Amino acid sequence: MANVYVLDHPLIQHKLAILRSKDTPVKEFRELVGEIAGLMCYEATRNLPTKEVKVETPITTATCRMLAGKKMAIVPILRAGLGMVDSMVALIPSAKIGHIGLYRDPETHKPVEYYCKLPDDIGNRQVFVVDPMLATGGSAIAAIDFLKQHGCKQIIMMNIIGCPEGVKAVTAAHPDVDIYLAALDEKLNDRAYIVPGLGDAGDRIFGTK
Repeated sequence: MANVYVLDHPLIQHKLAILRSKDTPVKEFRELVGEIAGLMCYEATRNLPTKEVKVETPITTATCRMLAGKKMAIVPILRAGLGMVDSMVALIPSAKIGHIGLYRDPETHKPVEYYCKLPDDIGNRQVFVVDPMLATGGSAIAAIDFLKQHGCKQIIMMNIIGCPEGVKAVTAAHPDVDIYLAALDEKLNDRAYIVPGLGDAGDRIFGTK
């Protein structure tokens, strides 16, 4: 069964409060999305395997730990997920990046795929799927479906804000995928927006509305 982790770190919560405000301008909103993603990445990678290595310091030999096991990939769900990528790559510079393009049909609220480009060896990597919002869960489920079709077996979902409906849908469809959230909000409204949420993350990141 999937584990759902709501990260209550004070820095994340402080930045999230500013992110939610309707008065936060595009530049600051975009920066905050990246900062929160970086802080979340720190927590989401906590259980990565490590191995013991010997390092020569200027003084003597030290026994240290370095990452071991599978390499990583970051896969944003376009377009809003792009806002979370740069800060994660700053922490994991060797990660490869894939892209899955989905948009939500305004009538049915179902995801429609328009683009999918993944690293050739994606099936051998620990994959982090990123999208600021986990609303109906449709886009997340579709993205994870695509990844599993490409052989991915280790997948973590990272969203800044989620709601019970989306979490329930994703955990039902993909119980093996862990979900990391900065906040679990109250519900969806009749337009499939998260309440209280922060509006349309893509529009606010790119200033398109």
